[in-house]
Amino acid sequence: MDFEDAYREHRLALLRLAYLVSGSVEVSEDVVQSVFTSVHPRWDQIDTPLPYLKRAVVNAVKDGQRRRLRLAAKPVERPPVVLPPEVDETWEHVRGLSWVQRAVVVLHYYEDLPLNEVAAILGRPAPTVRSDHRRALAKLRKALA
Repeated sequence: MDFEDAYREHRLALLRLAYLVSGSVEVSEDVVQSVFTSVHPRWDQIDTPLPYLKRAVVNAVKDGQRRRLRLAAKPVERPPVVLPPEVDETWEHVRGLSWVQRAVVVLHYYEDLPLNEVAAILGRPAPTVRSDHRRALAKLRKALA
């Protein structure tokens, strides 16, 4: 698959993934554009584009959040975000999870990936991701009870 076809085919799914992990439309658009821009020069060297792109998107969101946390002197009050229909009332509880747990939940449930693929995307051992998943579900059950 050439670069342009991959961009047309995967852009919206990657935007959705970035939004679900970051919670921001602006961040998701910036991250996806930046990922495609950075992989373009070496596109022919990438064997499995979609998993590579997903991992790059998740890592870019994580790096951006780290950067913003370092720069933030005080918490900024955010205006309410109009959520897409797929994001229900549990989304606020998902956003309250740690970054890793939120990424595991989003990749597993919203992206419908098995936990071993989630582990590969996050660059974490599969048993650790299973543990993150278990802990996230426990927190969500407690919050929703």
